[in-house]
Amino acid sequence: QVQLVESGGALVQIGESLRLSCAASGISVSINRFDWYRQAPGKQRELVATIAGFGRANYKDSVQGRFTISRSNAQNMVYLEMNSLKPDDTAVYYCHAGTFVDYWGQGTQVTVSA
Repeated sequence: QVQLVESGGALVQIGESLRLSCAASGISVSINRFDWYRQAPGKQRELVATIAGFGRANYKDSVQGRFTISRSNAQNMVYLEMNSLKPDDTAVYYCHAGTFVDYWGQGTQVTVSA
């Protein structure tokens, strides 16, 4: 049974940093594509960052240079390091595993206040 559990969301001020974590079980982070999505109130869920099985990372333009996706194969975890946070980054952040079946975590709230 695949399970993804996010953590690390919080209320922060503009310009601060956060690290989100996604603990994966039943699926290996080392060989599968993992993504971070986010959904702000009243908006569609959007792709923020992707790390491919072979390690290549891609980012949404608006977070390029501020966010970093990474993984720990030993701990079977995926991370999203977020720096220079802005109010537009406020959303529920979801971990997603891209396999033949879509797996989603329950989400973690990030709120950036002015």
